[in-house]
Amino acid sequence: MSELSGRTALVTGAASGIGAACADRLAADGARVVLLDRDERVADAAEKLGGEAVVADLTDTAAVAELDLAADILVNCAGIQHVAPIEQFPPEQFHRILTLMVEAPFLILRTVLPGMYAKGWGRVVHISSVHGIRASAYKSAYVAAKHATEGLSKTLALEGGPRGVTSNTICPAYVRTPLVEGQIADQARTHGIDEDEVVEKIMLTEPAIKRLIEPAEVAAAVAYLCSDAASFVNGSALVLDGGWSAR
Repeated sequence: MSELSGRTALVTGAASGIGAACADRLAADGARVVLLDRDERVADAAEKLGGEAVVADLTDTAAVAELDLAADILVNCAGIQHVAPIEQFPPEQFHRILTLMVEAPFLILRTVLPGMYAKGWGRVVHISSVHGIRASAYKSAYVAAKHATEGLSKTLALEGGPRGVTSNTICPAYVRTPLVEGQIADQARTHGIDEDEVVEKIMLTEPAIKRLIEPAEVAAAVAYLCSDAASFVNGSALVLDGGWSAR
């Protein structure tokens, strides 16, 4: 029997990148997976894993509040990025990022926590970022959202721990995903450098290990936090930043 056999894992942002890798790993560990994304390609990803797809836009809070969701494991992966100085940052984009990355996970938690509490078992893993513990210029909304994710996770850890539900974050540096690849042009424009210089001069400046993280490495950390071996890990941030925050 696989360790997560009989468990249902809900993964948001699961059509690609970290979310897809997490769904794949949790399915391999025996969980029944539910993949949630606004991208309709999530249906193909779910079919390959023998799971279920939910197509939903998490920035539509009214629709999120109406979703009929249940899970033993929740992995919050959905995220977007926008790079601009604060005085040029579009307010509507700031609101959209905070809605997707803070308010939507809160609403999903309201839906799934009663079932976890009833069973006396649950695992919540939030994909935060090194930007949940460190700031970078020109990313005000993303940094604010990831810092809020850390606070939400710790609050849930205190509330859920006595009831069998743990809550932790994973804080990676730059991961090789469409989100990171898509911001290279923005970073180049904002910093006034060529796109081929962004990875070396911006993304890999702080980590001591000079490479991008692979989605499967983040998924392995998620699997650990959902395992019996991590049953006493609660309210923690598992940092995968190559030494960035050691500075």
